[in-house]
Amino acid sequence: MRDEKEFIQQLLNPQTQNTAFQKLISDYQKPLYSHIRNIVLNHDDTDDVLQNTFVKVFQYLKNFKGESKLFSWMYRIATNEALTFLSQKAKLKGISSEELQNKTIDNLKSDVYFDGDEIQIKLQKAIVTLPEKQQLVFKMKYFEELKYEEIAEILGTSVGALKASYHHAVKKIEIHVTSN
Repeated sequence: MRDEKEFIQQLLNPQTQNTAFQKLISDYQKPLYSHIRNIVLNHDDTDDVLQNTFVKVFQYLKNFKGESKLFSWMYRIATNEALTFLSQKAKLKGISSEELQNKTIDNLKSDVYFDGDEIQIKLQKAIVTLPEKQQLVFKMKYFEELKYEEIAEILGTSVGALKASYHHAVKKIEIHVTSN
């Protein structure tokens, strides 16, 4: 934890800020990309949201209180940015978020950055049917293999509630996959 506080001080110090921020990007770019990609599904959109995330991290780092880990704080920003992006994109197209996600899933096969198969497409279609919180919990636990404690910190909820959400999500996905 002491190392993290020192690192945050480097990020805030104008003399060490550029080097520290480059390290922050190199350390977190891949995991944040994966996290955002699991939410927005499209590579180009993911890049845009990732860039916005790092801009927000840089912009608001001075407000970071250290009550959570830097990792959790950044994931929370990435999650909010991704959800806001999806909401705005759906609104712009005049469709629901679920319709937008379904269209994106239908386009996954032609996405050169998607390496899944029909089963992955079926899984993604099942995930879209879940409420937003269950989608997030499922994706963070199943795809990113985050611990419940980390997810709780990112989403600002209890471990017990997350376990219940994950359990319900898995059951709904099983039903959807086996009936379709």
